[in-house]
Amino acid sequence: MGKISKNRKKVLVKLDKSKKYTLSEAADLVKEITTTKFNASVDIDVRLGVDPRKANQMVRGIVTLPHGTGKVKRVLVLCTPDKEEEAKAAGADFVGLDEYIEKIKGGWTDVDVVITMPSVMAKVGALGRILGPRGLMPNPKSGTVTMEIGNAVKEVKAGKIDFKVDKFGIVHTSIGKVSFEPTQIAENAKEFMHTIMKLKPSSAKGAYLRSIHISSTMSPGISIDPKSIDE
Repeated sequence: MGKISKNRKKVLVKLDKSKKYTLSEAADLVKEITTTKFNASVDIDVRLGVDPRKANQMVRGIVTLPHGTGKVKRVLVLCTPDKEEEAKAAGADFVGLDEYIEKIKGGWTDVDVVITMPSVMAKVGALGRILGPRGLMPNPKSGTVTMEIGNAVKEVKAGKIDFKVDKFGIVHTSIGKVSFEPTQIAENAKEFMHTIMKLKPSSAKGAYLRSIHISSTMSPGISIDPKSIDE
């Protein structure tokens, strides 16, 4: 164990590892214990009592955070020419079809979200091995394969995120930045937790919410009392 930095010591004094904090306390604390110079992300980790290997216990969903994620998302829309104006008007960063498919085949993936429409999915499907591993493959379940191109772009730009449980039963996502006000962090977390609760599979046994932690990039996790979510 190396020497603990001064900043880290201050953090460890403030954070009581054995305590479960209320959501509002945790939202204050995560700002206090973040010592990075950059505007770090605030992340939430929710451990669920589900077995993700069972199809009927797969927890995945979409949530629009009331205060957004604090991250500007670059959106590529792959669409037919008749939809290009709608995509541009909604704020898409890149709009087109064949030329972008060629760029992606050449290794270009400099975007955060790809939105497309059902009629061009056959073309987009061919990009699966490039887009899939990067989490960029459009999917009707996450609202990124749709005829409502303009709405889909606006939602992503407004702070819509999609999430799914990993193989350990944990859902991990970013719910803001440390520059946010504590109330904004708490309200985003609350909206996310309400969505998770609605998705509880009927076949899940025992306690559904096993633990909730929030942390920022480089900070230790703060344990949250699940009962405090609605206080």
